[in-house]
Formats: sequence, C-alpha cells, structure tokens
Amino acid sequence: MTLWFLVFLSVLQGVTELFPVSSLGHTLLVPGVIGMHIDKHAPQLLPFLVALHLGTAIALLWYFRKRWIALIGGWFASLGGRRNEEGHMMWALIIGTIPTGIVGLVLEKRLEAIFHDLRIVAAALIVNGVLLWLGDRLQRSRASRAPEKLTFKQAFLVGLAQIGALIPGFSRSGLTMIAGVGAGLTAEAAAEFSFLLGTPIIFAAGVLELPKLFHAPGQMADALLGGVLTGIAAYLSVRFLMRYFEGHGKLASFGVYCVIAGIFFLGWFMTHTQPV
Repeated sequence: MTLWFLVFLSVLQGVTELFPVSSLGHTLLVPGVIGMHIDKHAPQLLPFLVALHLGTAIALLWYFRKRWIALIGGWFASLGGRRNEEGHMMWALIIGTIPTGIVGLVLEKRLEAIFHDLRIVAAALIVNGVLLWLGDRLQRSRASRAPEKLTFKQAFLVGLAQIGALIPGFSRSGLTMIAGVGAGLTAEAAAEFSFLLGTPIIFAAGVLELPKLFHAPGQMADALLGGVLTGIAAYLSVRFLMRYFEGHGKLASFGVYCVIAGIFFLGWFMTHTQPV
C-alpha cells in the first residue's frame, strides 16, 4: 500500500465512519471506482479496517471524555443502589451493545463474504439512504413531542439496529440514529447515543481482529499511521455532526446523498469489471 493510498483510505474512513453514510461501504466502493486497488481477499484487510476504526473510537472517547467519566461514575453509584440518570444511561449503553456483539461473533465469516460483491454493497447504500429519509420524516412528525429517556427495552432495540451495519453499505450511526428517533429522542440526543453506543463495539472489534495483524508485520506501521489519521478526521467529523444536529440538521440530507451515490456505484459496477 502506497503512502498516498493509505492517507486517502484513512481520511475517507474517519469522515464517513460517523456520518450516516457507511464508512465500510465507501472504503470498498470509492477505491474501486477511482482505480485504487484493494485486495478484498487479503486476510489482513478486515483487521486493517478495524485498526482505522480504533482511531475513530479514540476520537470519540476524547470528544465525549467528560460524558464518559460521568456515565462510569453514575454506573458505579447505581451498583451501590443510588439511582441516577447517568447510571441509567450507562446500563442502557451496555444493554444496547449486547445484540451486535453476539451477532457479530456468530456471523463474522458469512458477512465477510459480502465484501466480495460490490454491487451488493452499492444496493445496501441505496437502502440505507431510503431509511435515512424515512427516519427524517419520522423525526419531523414527532417534532412537537418532548424527548423521552430511553428505557432498557428501547436501548436493546436501538442496539438491534446496529446489526444491519454489519453488512457493508449500511451505516451503523445512521441506523441507530433512526432507531433513537423512533424511540422518541431528539436528533441531537439520538446522535449522542449513537456515538456513545458505537464506541465499545469498535473497541471490541479491535480486540478480536487486531491480533491478526501480527501475522503480517508490514501492516502494523500502516495500521498505526492510518489509525492516527483516521482519529483526527473522526474528531473533526463528530464536532461537526454534533453542531449540525444541535442546529436541527436533517438526516434526509444524508439519505439523498446515499441514494444518489449508491445508484452511481451500482451502475458503475454493473457496467465495469469489479477489481479482484
């Protein structure tokens, strides 16, 4: 992998991981269109992508560092029998993490096979866009309602939404934001819950996949540099997105982009030979 290709992938990953547009989908589709070859069959591909995700996780931890400190403190207080808002939220995050963790472990190998057909990835991106548009309509229909605190059942259902993002082309942040809005949260609160919920999943994936890089020592330097670049891009992205949703930004804007981009990618890979 050349230096410029590594920089390109890292920045692309950092920007699209938190935007509800599917980072993995873009990481697979964009290089195929512009002629930058990614060996999708290489056993080091998924661990390298996970290394980039770890950069995103670190960026999220830093951005929400005060929030995480409060959440952990509230959680320990709840263990001591003192009910509090932060402790409730921490339990909600733990419960929301369970579905994706279990499904990811069981279906990991089968889901990796989807990486090899970029037409499926492009089609998933289109569906992701439609869901974002529908989620925006749902949000606007509930604009007059006060935001609700997530129950544990609702947190579990939001966690279930993350499972769809195991398929390239579907956005984890997008699906969980839609689910959060469906549970009654404002767009800003849904975005925050989505970013908090994604952090442990990303770290868990890193723990499982990063050891595979030790079988290819040359990948370690690339992964380290890529993780740093991705982290910087992700930090800037989360700052932008939180301000965007604080200003009543719409999910539909991202949905329109995903549909247009997905149609383009699908047309491209139906009329061009896919890279092998």
